[in-house]
Order: sequence, then C-alpha cells, then structure tokens
Amino acid sequence: MENAVKRIGVLTSGGDAPGMNAAVRAVTRSAIYRGIDCVGIRRGYMGLINGDVVKLDASSVNNIINRGGTILYTARCQEFLTEEGQVKAVNTCKLLGLDGIVAIGGDGTFRGALDLSKYGVSVVGIPGTIDNDIACSHYSIGFDTACNTAIEAIDKLRDTMQSHERCSVVEVMGRNAGHLALYVGIACGATAVLVPEKPIDFERDVIEKIRIARLNGRTHYMIVVAEGAGSAPEIGKKIQEEIAIEPRVTVLGHVQRGGTPTARDRVTATRMGYHAVNVLAEGRTNRVICVRDGRFEDVDMVEALQMKKSLNEQEYAVLEAMTGA
Repeated sequence: MENAVKRIGVLTSGGDAPGMNAAVRAVTRSAIYRGIDCVGIRRGYMGLINGDVVKLDASSVNNIINRGGTILYTARCQEFLTEEGQVKAVNTCKLLGLDGIVAIGGDGTFRGALDLSKYGVSVVGIPGTIDNDIACSHYSIGFDTACNTAIEAIDKLRDTMQSHERCSVVEVMGRNAGHLALYVGIACGATAVLVPEKPIDFERDVIEKIRIARLNGRTHYMIVVAEGAGSAPEIGKKIQEEIAIEPRVTVLGHVQRGGTPTARDRVTATRMGYHAVNVLAEGRTNRVICVRDGRFEDVDMVEALQMKKSLNEQEYAVLEAMTGA
C-alpha cells in the first residue's frame, strides 16, 4: 500500500532542552527511512506563521545529536494564540504540502499543536522540557542533562563551602514543578530542599534542618530551592535573620538548559522521534509520545493535557530521611 504521508514538518517550541537536536535528527532520519520528506520549521509556531522553513535531509542533521539547544531555534509566539495567526500557520502547512507536524516542547507546545489539529492538520507531540512536568510521561527530554549540570555546579560550590564553613543557597529552575530540585537535592546530599508542590514551614523545613546538621557535626550547609518555591536571595536573608549565618546565594538560571545532552537524553529523544514518525505514518493524530515504566507509548493529546503530575512521593520520602543529617 502506498504511503499516504508524503511530507511532514518538525518544530521546537517554548523553552529549549538538551536533546531536542537528537529528536529533530531522529524525526528526520525516521521520515527518510520511510520515504517521507521532512521540513524543519524554524522558531516554533512563529516560523509556521511566517513560512520560516528549511528542507531537512540526512546530511543536514549530521553531527547534531551531541549538541545542546536546537538548530531549529525556538520562540514564543503571541500571534499564534489568535485565530488569524492559526489560519496563517495552517495556510503554510497547505502551501508546503505538510501531512503532519511533530512538535517538540512542553504543555504550551502541545496546546498549539491541538489548535492546528482543529483545522485538520495531523499532529504529534514529543515532551521536551528540563522541568520533567509532562504528566503523561514519566520522563521528558532534557531532564537528565539539566540535573547533571546543576549537580556539577553544586559539587563545585560545596568545595568552597567546606573550606569556609559556609551555608549556600542554590536556586534551580522549576517555576511550577519541583522535580528538578528534588532529584538534584537527593543527588548532592542537600541539607534542605524547597519545592513548590509542598507547603513551606521555614522553621521546620530550613532552620531546624540546619540546626540538626550542626548538631551532627556539620559546619557547611546546602539549601536547594526550586524557583517556584521562593527567591534564593530572600531565603538567604531569612536564614541570616533567624540564625545569624550569612549564606552565599547562587542562582543557576539558564545554564541548566545548555550543554551536551547525556546518553539518556540522546537515546530517549531518538526513540521518541522514531515513534512520532511511526504514529504519523500510520495516519494517527493528536498523540503525545511518552515513556511509562521504560516503555515508549503514545497517548491522546487532549487527555495528556488534562493530567496532573505530582512529585514522586517515594523520592520525597527518601529526601526527608536524608536531609538535615
């Protein structure tokens, strides 16, 4: 039977994440393997509105599996939120003869894909966000690399903390989700970790943990805070007011989004990209590729956006046992 899907587009949208390039490469090569043309859409949905596209082939995605960021660039597009902007994007799809779109990003990216689907465009989403907050998937591209970047920075901070017997407050990314802070906190042996999902009792969750650590013979303390749980400078100031320790504050910021993707992110991105092309080639639409218990699956996009992802309670229980000691 002749393949009904002749040409697909791929875009990256929202915040970038290490491994996005590996996903773009996988989509391109999987499409070519199936005899499908692949078009790269630059700058996310803005590029779809403006017709900012590039033909992708095997050579154009050579040597990008190890690169951070995204060769297709990414942007947030207010115009695409309007009906007029969506119609322009759909017209670009018609002009280019795109039979489907693979959209790599987070929840906002998937909502944009759903808007396209209302006009008859087939869409598949691939989770790419260092926050790891895509509810339908146990894992999203970029999380492992971001964790390792934060851990490496904190390990270096620990060296100077030990030398000067200081307290350090480190702010990691995570506006609405504390998965990154929780994982990093466990991995670096933090004295205390603050996440937006858990109500904060400052005396119990920070001050008392520092006191316990001091009574256990520690003279340096590491406080990890997700950006959505509070401002690191304010937390540092409050610690100084409460127990007369002057913390050093470090906001890691966007450094967590960069860098060479880890093996886990490269392989996950590659498998997700491969699966996404298979879904489109089978004539299916409105799906999100996800990893569940090590298996790569796809779920309905509308259902995926309705799901809520909570913290891993087993990991949090481990964290509680480890902190302050």
